[in-house]
This record gives sequence, structure tokens and C-alpha cells, in this order.
Amino acid sequence: MMIEQPPLLYRALYPKALWCVKKPHQKTVYLTFDDGPIPEVTPWVLDQLDRYNVKATFFCVGDNVRKYPYLYEEILECGHQVGNHTFHHLQGWLTASNRFVEDTLEAGRLIASNLFRPPHGHMIFPQPHLLKRKGYKIVMWDVVTRDYNVKLSPEQVLDNVKRYTRDGSIIVFHDSLKAEKNMKFALPRSIEWLQREGYTFELIPGMPKLSRNQEKILKREETVAVAASR
Repeated sequence: MMIEQPPLLYRALYPKALWCVKKPHQKTVYLTFDDGPIPEVTPWVLDQLDRYNVKATFFCVGDNVRKYPYLYEEILECGHQVGNHTFHHLQGWLTASNRFVEDTLEAGRLIASNLFRPPHGHMIFPQPHLLKRKGYKIVMWDVVTRDYNVKLSPEQVLDNVKRYTRDGSIIVFHDSLKAEKNMKFALPRSIEWLQREGYTFELIPGMPKLSRNQEKILKREETVAVAASR
């Protein structure tokens, strides 16, 4: 449980981070995906979410967005939300704070979101403070499925969801090659189980973002409006 569901002591290290989102009289969960987007896995995830009519938040690695911008666009066009997961998937505990923040800002030039999740959930002081000053909202999790762990069976990953999910849980899967086998088994079964248990799926509260196509349309409309006002 120390890994699957962060203990209070660990949460106390980042008291201003978002760990869960409880709503009165609602059974709500928040699906999130880390480390993508990649062509081998992300399209499958999008298909599954569409199949079950579920929206999720994708914490994207900036370098993957650079390599596969069409996948980033597809995530947004499907109505999902994105977050920043640094450009090079840096681990905060092993990275100088200035470099960690600069790497996040580099990713931020490609990822239109004020939501941030540190890779591995690790940061050192003053990284959280510096990121907050840059306008980022740090999002952790209440349940990590451990789908990336090759020592776990797909059934064990599914069991992690069933055992630890509760009202307001932010749940972490990974759209990565390392997690592919376990995630492809556990994700659809987790969604079905959560739906049977009466949970609804929502997006993490944050700054709503537009896709690049939507931004272009908005800019054109603004240009026309400015010209008309002259």
C-alpha cells in the first residue's frame, strides 16, 4: 500500500499538491495517463476511452509531444485534458532545481496546460514552490496502478484499482511501452468495474486548454474583430 496509495507522511511532503478531488454525494474518479504520447500505445488508449465514453487527463512528456504532435492534437480533439510531465522525464530528486524548472518550461512551450505532474512523483525543495510561481498546479495521485511493473501480472494491476480506489481518487495508468501489456488488460476491466460500482469519470479541475486548430480559429476571429473595430 505504500506504493499503490501514498501514505499521509508522503503526501505531507507536498501539502499544496492535488492528491484527490472529493465531491459531496458523488462517487467520482479521475483517470490519468503518464509518459506518452507514443504511437504504439496512445491511440489504443484513446480508442478504449471513446468506447466507454470516458474522459481522462494525459500528462505528456515534452519530447514525445515534439516527436508525435499529431497524437497530442488527437488527445485534445477527443475532448481529453493534457498536463506537463517535463520535457525529458526528469526525476526531481536527482535534478538541480533550476534545470528541473527549465525542463518543465521547455515542455510547457509545447503542452498547453497549467497542470503538472513530476515524473515518479519526486521533487525536492524548492521545486514545488518555483513551479507554483510559474503558474503550475501540481497534481499527484491517490492510486497508482503500477502497470509499469513487469513483476506484476495484469490481474494484480487490476486488483490494485479495485482494492485502493475510493471517492475522489486520481488514478494513474501509463501509455508507455513498459506498461503496455498490463495496462491493456487492466484499463478496460478497470473502467467496467468502476462503472458497475457507480463511479463517474471527470477531468481534473484546471485551466481549460484549446487544441492548436482551435487556437488558430480563435486567433483568426480575434484578428477579424480587431480589424472590424478600427
